Amino acid sequence: MLLTITTTARPATDLGFLLHKHPGRVQEFDRSFGTATVFYPEAGEERCTAALLLEVDPIALVRSRGKSSPDFSLSQYVNDRPYAASSLLAVALADVFRTARAGRCNARPELAGTPLPLELRLPALPCRGGPELAARLFEPLGWEVDAQALPLDEGFPEWGDSRYVRLTLRGTARLADALNHLYVLLPVLDDGKHYWIAPDEVDKLIRAGEGWLYGHPERGLITRRYLGRRWALARTALARLAELGDETEEQLEPAVEEDAPAGETAADEAAAAEAAAQGDAPQAAAEVAAQGDAPQAAAEVAAQGEAPQEEAPKAKPLNLRRREAVLAKLEELGAVSVIDLGCGQGELVGALLARPRFARVGGMDVSSMALTIAARKLRLDRMPDSKRARLTLFQGALTYTDKRLSGYDAAVLMEVIEHVDPPRLTALERVVFGRARPQHVLVTTPNVEHNVRYEFLTGLRHPDHRFEWTRAEFAAWATRVAGEYGYQVAFAPVGDDDPEVGPPTQMGVFTRDQRS
Repeated sequence: MLLTITTTARPATDLGFLLHKHPGRVQEFDRSFGTATVFYPEAGEERCTAALLLEVDPIALVRSRGKSSPDFSLSQYVNDRPYAASSLLAVALADVFRTARAGRCNARPELAGTPLPLELRLPALPCRGGPELAARLFEPLGWEVDAQALPLDEGFPEWGDSRYVRLTLRGTARLADALNHLYVLLPVLDDGKHYWIAPDEVDKLIRAGEGWLYGHPERGLITRRYLGRRWALARTALARLAELGDETEEQLEPAVEEDAPAGETAADEAAAAEAAAQGDAPQAAAEVAAQGDAPQAAAEVAAQGEAPQEEAPKAKPLNLRRREAVLAKLEELGAVSVIDLGCGQGELVGALLARPRFARVGGMDVSSMALTIAARKLRLDRMPDSKRARLTLFQGALTYTDKRLSGYDAAVLMEVIEHVDPPRLTALERVVFGRARPQHVLVTTPNVEHNVRYEFLTGLRHPDHRFEWTRAEFAAWATRVAGEYGYQVAFAPVGDDDPEVGPPTQMGVFTRDQRS
């Protein structure tokens, strides 16, 4: 199986720095299931292509006692694993390009954060859902998708298409993002992992999906397939994604929400029926209900002689409560122009634009990919001129002075400061409070004391968090900053204010002293 990565950004051979693989060498990496080889079919100033070739040892694959193919009982002996891209390629990609996936490039640090024109090619990829599913998964991430169904046999066109596609992705993205997209979505398209899925797969999914998975319209399907339809793991992952999502939103919403492709719902119901046959009908019903088919679940339970319980009202997700709290405070303060610093995929920006009272709305983020997705979600290309005139989206960093940040009544840093290295916080303070100097600054950040209330959480709430503060630590920081830059600060809880550990989110509202 083969993956090629091509760039035309000059000098194109910089691709070697990002991949940490020299274009002048052929490198082999032994894995338990075969050999991965990295080489460069072309390497020039104008165009450079890196290839990852995975040669699967079928005997080693059988000895590993993994899941060779989801198709039939003899798949241990006869399967497509040596020929078609699958979870095997995803694992090889993760191992061979580990540093590149992490977004690190010691030799050329500036390259790691630079979006590049990329073309990714996979000649044969099993795709349960056909070319349409490939487009549904990759297009929301900014990729131009060319997915062509491969015929069962070119000599017998009447046999129709196989479940394999020839996939080409073109777009501009950070190489780390592109590799993580492939790492997650290859096994999702294949829908058949070759190894046992353990709870640590949730952590792998969260890390690889950072910055894009939570906002993906197919996140339910992606999560469920990636975790091999292990419902408990899927619920845990979706809760953590909502809690730790790309916009650091600690919402603990219902676990699985997706519109399943044709055939998947039937498979889910079949799984529930199988569980019912084993004497676990209530659990089976719960699994189906988690997939959005509550009536079927109720019928399963009723079949066992138990009356379905009235569904409890759903709690409002924390990310929504936080956004509502920020909007309410901005209206209370009388702000007319607002900039969202670290706007991510634009949820707050969209909410601000929906309220005509905010005559000028800005959104800034360091991630060009996030801004691209924000523009798509906001339907920027179809936005009415009157609304478009109120909006400014731009890329920037909060640790550098930028005149575009000035002139707003209020600035919002919603779940942002905890992503900044502590030594660089002083630079952020200087840029926002010292140079931009809006009349009001709203800052929200997680309350680390509340983390004990999250059953599955270990460590910080997000792998990119540099710190998380207690209420006392946040108050000390905010009070110091307010005094240093001529502001007054008040504090407010966001979310349920637990009497023992406080609210999940804490908010500081800074108001500039009229004398300063």
